[in-house]
Amino acid sequence: MPHPTDVLTYDWLGACRRATTGLAAMLADTAPGTARTAETGVVGEGGDRTLVIDAAAEQLVFDELQRVYDAGARFTVVSEERGTVDFGDPGVLVVVDPIDGSTNAKRGMGSHAVSIALAHGSTMEDVCFGFVHDFGTGEEWRAERGGGAFLNDVQLVDVPGERRRADGRLELVAVENADPRWLAASSEALQAATYRVRALGSIAISMCQVAPARVDGMATLWRCRAVDAAAAQLVVREAGGLVAFTGYENPLGAPLDLAPHSPVVAARTPEAIALLATLAAP
Repeated sequence: MPHPTDVLTYDWLGACRRATTGLAAMLADTAPGTARTAETGVVGEGGDRTLVIDAAAEQLVFDELQRVYDAGARFTVVSEERGTVDFGDPGVLVVVDPIDGSTNAKRGMGSHAVSIALAHGSTMEDVCFGFVHDFGTGEEWRAERGGGAFLNDVQLVDVPGERRRADGRLELVAVENADPRWLAASSEALQAATYRVRALGSIAISMCQVAPARVDGMATLWRCRAVDAAAAQLVVREAGGLVAFTGYENPLGAPLDLAPHSPVVAARTPEAIALLATLAAP
């Protein structure tokens, strides 16, 4: 297995930022409405119908990954639309969601992001670099294993603790996979766990909100895919938070592939993690 310091030798942050610049320009040139809702007519490897903007966004990311490859890096890409693409090393994974929150993007709503993670192995525990750029707020979230988490180049330190109501409920929790069926199935657990909820429509963005304690926890109400969570979960952990993929005995044992394996929860304390783990629909 490659060592994280060897994997991080190349300019991954520069590649992510260049891709972000291209993505922002592409989105600015594509007006919300018909242009953003157009479909390619194919279903991506992640299982969703591919929008034209999804395909264009993915190409911009792959263009930058090609530059890193040309500089000498070897890796395998796991991407929402194209699936697994070999760039010379199956032991180093680049996990890409070109537009997390594409429903928001196509409707002109703010919460959509590019999410890129780098790993020296096959599970969440092996992620050594994570990058999320929120196109709605313009915020950049990034983290490096053992190097801390940063919001717009400012390291997240001395993060406040979670806030609870007098009855013990978390004050504010972000929820994702907010399908009405899963909200209904989780309604009693939600009432017991939290005073208020927020559903932003992007797992990557919602999870990043835990890092500076803007929310007191985050939970998906159904199984999530690695492309949505791989980068953000490292941001949370490097900011001193906790993350658990509740379908696995090892909380960070979820694989870095395209299948939706497990719900994920993030919070500041083990007690909050245990509470949020009850939220996923049975």
